[in-house]
Amino acid sequence: MALLNNQKNVLPLSSISELLDTKTRTLKIYEEKLLLPQNQDKSIKKLYSIDDIQMIAFVHYLASIKKINSNGIKYILEILEENMDENHRKEFLNIIETKLKSISTKDVQELNNF
Repeated sequence: MALLNNQKNVLPLSSISELLDTKTRTLKIYEEKLLLPQNQDKSIKKLYSIDDIQMIAFVHYLASIKKINSNGIKYILEILEENMDENHRKEFLNIIETKLKSISTKDVQELNNF
């Protein structure tokens, strides 16, 4: 039985947008502003790994829920990159993911209507 490789780039932004219940264009804007994980593979169509989804969800949370602009998000990501090793970063993202699960779509819509 083959093990799942969570680092292999296999998901397009359109699939990730469905998982995050957001528009693909929103994720493309994050990509254009260099807020998403950068692929080493310079293929024509950019693909992301399963591990990247947590970071993309975190960026989306910061932008859409916390209303932090791209410069602020870049600064937060830089702090995470410089001050946490990969294990601590994954642990932190798991905590964030747990918190994101507790935010319902209704809560997000209420924030947007505020």
